[in-house]
Amino acid sequence: MPDPARPLRFPVHACLLALLLTLLLGEAAAEPLDAPPSSESPAAETGQGELGTSVMVPRLLPASDATPDARELPQAPVEEIPTIAVTPPEPLEPPPLKPVEIMLDWYPGPQHAALLVAYHKGIYRRLGLEVTLSTPADPALPARLLAAGRIELAVSRQPLLHLLAGRGLPLVRVGTLVDLPLGGLLVRNGSDSESPFSLAGKRIGYSTEEARELLLPTLLRPHGVGVHELELVDINFGAVNEVVEQALDGIMTPQRLTLPRQLGDEGVGTRLLRLEEHGVPPHEGLILLANRDRIGGQRETLRRVLEALSEATAWLLEEPDAAWELLQEQEPALDTPANRDAWLPMLLRLSARPAALDLGNYQRFEEYLVAQGLAEHPTPAEKLALDLGAP
Repeated sequence: MPDPARPLRFPVHACLLALLLTLLLGEAAAEPLDAPPSSESPAAETGQGELGTSVMVPRLLPASDATPDARELPQAPVEEIPTIAVTPPEPLEPPPLKPVEIMLDWYPGPQHAALLVAYHKGIYRRLGLEVTLSTPADPALPARLLAAGRIELAVSRQPLLHLLAGRGLPLVRVGTLVDLPLGGLLVRNGSDSESPFSLAGKRIGYSTEEARELLLPTLLRPHGVGVHELELVDINFGAVNEVVEQALDGIMTPQRLTLPRQLGDEGVGTRLLRLEEHGVPPHEGLILLANRDRIGGQRETLRRVLEALSEATAWLLEEPDAAWELLQEQEPALDTPANRDAWLPMLLRLSARPAALDLGNYQRFEEYLVAQGLAEHPTPAEKLALDLGAP
């Protein structure tokens, strides 16, 4: 057992080890980690022990010295990340509008309401059509321009189609605007021309070719009166002025809903002889004609025209007051007392389905013309009228 009074003796190498640990711990605590390395050695410096022995003391290097600059290290390739465009794409150019010229048969009036509404409400353009509505200088002009291929569509009347098709013109009905007759014979009040019996020797005005060639003859023939017994006056568009200035006894007109009021405002009272009440078969008052020889390349365009007219007519019938206000605003010349009086009666005659076809109507009218001696043989109904909606 060691003697407690005797001091402990440590070997020299143990003392040196203790001194070395002391120096290491002391310098590490005193020197900051980011201190620059000694000029003598970047990794260690010499220390003197208490026993005079020189020892190499390792020094802790700061992280900046122990690790090379990250900027000097080779950079790993970075994959590109897909980006999202934040600007809107360029707008697509709309397809060009298909130009279509429709020539009216008369000055714009209530009978053209579907055509006008489809134009002013932008229905044609929405369906890809650039429609132009034009007015002829002569009522006979539209059908002839159409037959020559100068326009795409012409507004006309069923009796005129029968007359021109019988002469070989390549015209065909593709749509109906007004289902019921609009023509009639107006005779002056107070005259003795109040029936077809008493028309012989009278001065009668007319404005359309079919009035002279078909309607007056069919009206007179059952009563034993020939057209040659009348004094016929071509009044073109000037019905009111001609009746007043030339003191005509009567006028065959396709405007029986508006002309009586116009003449009345000029002090001329009239009485209407309705054609269908005197043997003329019922017929369509206003139709759309196309060139039969060009139908093949126009079928889709014509279908879109009829679609526009169907939409316009539906709105007209649902909103007659709003429709009249639209026409007043866009077509100021329509706002006359005669047109206001005729507005609602005309709406009752509009075809709600412009593309729909009553083929029997055209067949019966042809048979009547043959029976009256006004045609040698009937034109087949299939050559007169076309249903574009049929397969």
